[in-house]
Amino acid sequence: MEALKNNKKKFISLKNARKLILALILVFLFDFFLFAAPVLANEAVAAEELEQILADKNQTVMNVNNLPENDIWQVKYTTIRTITAYNSESGQTDDSPCITANNFNVCEHGQEDTIAANFLSFGTKVRIPELFGDRIFVVRDRMNRRYPNRVDVWLLEKQAAKNFGVQRATIEILE
Repeated sequence: MEALKNNKKKFISLKNARKLILALILVFLFDFFLFAAPVLANEAVAAEELEQILADKNQTVMNVNNLPENDIWQVKYTTIRTITAYNSESGQTDDSPCITANNFNVCEHGQEDTIAANFLSFGTKVRIPELFGDRIFVVRDRMNRRYPNRVDVWLLEKQAAKNFGVQRATIEILE
C-alpha cells in the first residue's frame, strides 16, 4: 500500500494537458464553423447553374412537389381511418396557412390533392375511394400530435370543409 502512495508518476503533465485541451477546442471550432462551408458553396454553385440553364433555355422550373400523374398504382395496404377536412385559414393552421409541413404551397397549387397524416411519410400517395373515387392524394402536411391516426383532407373552401365534417372511411395506401 505504501508503494502505491509513493508512486506519483504522472500520466500527462499539466502543460501537455493544456495544449491537448486547446487543440481539441480548435478542432471543435473548426468543425463547427467551417464544416458547413463546402455544403453551402455547393448549393450556391447549383443555384447559379440552375439560373444559367433557365436563362439559356428560357424555361420555367417545375415545382418538385408536382408529381407526375400515373394511373397505374398498386395498393400497398388499406386501413379504416377517421377523415376530416381543413382549408388554408390561420385559425385551422399555423402562421403560414398556405404552406404545408413539407413547404408546399397549396394556395398556389390550387388543387384539392393534399392530405395531412402523421402516420404516413411525405409524398405517400393515398386514395379514398368511398368518398373521392379514384382521386389520388399526396401526403404533404401534418396534423396536431393529438390526432396520430387521422387523415385531414385539404379543401379550397371553408364551407366545403365544414360540410365534410368527420367521417370514417377506408383509405388505400399506394405504391
